[in-house]
Amino acid sequence: MILNVILLIVGFVFLIKGADIFVDGASSTAENFKISKMLIGLTIVAFGTSAPEFAVSMSALASGSTDMVLGNVMGSCILNILLILGIAALIRPIKIKDNTVKKELPLCMLISTLLAVLFLDISLGGGEINQITRADAIVILLFFMVFLYYLFSLARHKRDKNAKVKPKYKLGKSLIFVAIGLVGIVVGSELVVDSASYLAEAIGMSERTISLTVIAFGTSLPELVTTIVAARKNEQDLAVGNIIGSNIFNICVVLGIPVAIFGTITPSSFQMIDVVMLVASAALLFIFSVSTKRINRIEGAMMLALFATYYTVILVA
Repeated sequence: MILNVILLIVGFVFLIKGADIFVDGASSTAENFKISKMLIGLTIVAFGTSAPEFAVSMSALASGSTDMVLGNVMGSCILNILLILGIAALIRPIKIKDNTVKKELPLCMLISTLLAVLFLDISLGGGEINQITRADAIVILLFFMVFLYYLFSLARHKRDKNAKVKPKYKLGKSLIFVAIGLVGIVVGSELVVDSASYLAEAIGMSERTISLTVIAFGTSLPELVTTIVAARKNEQDLAVGNIIGSNIFNICVVLGIPVAIFGTITPSSFQMIDVVMLVASAALLFIFSVSTKRINRIEGAMMLALFATYYTVILVA
């Protein structure tokens, strides 16, 4: 027990320092290539910070823990928006670019809704059980191909022409910082998840509760720490891009690839409230962003209040 507490603390240290180095490296890489920091957030930062979720899902499916796979994905997506962006907005109101409102946010909401529709076989399709089949996973991955095509289009045609700031580091050093930061984030996440899972099981939590809380929170720590660091450094495009890209990556890759490889999953303990919160969190982010092109502190507080309410229900039920 004491060893797991120590490993938990060490994991947090790796995460925090790794995220700090990672944000600096990613920001400097964008400046070297004169690429939009939003694009860097949607790709390098988002995919890198979602690596722990992917590792957990592959491991969980290989061992037959289907509830943990879906809980990891749904819980992480909800946490990313309601908790992480809520905290970031309290630190500093987040400006949302027009292009993000018109393209990236609707795509994020569409893919979140797609997962809900594919999962609700009983309610929507008259099926006997709710499940994600290999065919569903292929559909999800096809949507991810559309997202990748959009990213490639951005990379080819959208440069940050107004970038006049001299890069903080040269390209080689920037990429080294990205790699070192990513290693710190992944190692820290694994230490935190393993230690927290052991502690949670020791006090008798169910697999659904563990996956929606401890595992989802643990694997979302890279996004949490990276987004908070980015917000404090006023790297708002990195912060927003990280969350949107992470949610899309979580649903399409973290869930899609393992199910496409291992076959149909049939989570048994998930409730309608979990699916509703997945879609509602994405919709809430879109609504707040459309209205004022920013997420202010009041809206951030509303996100945190909704997050607290949902997780109170999970823990009490």
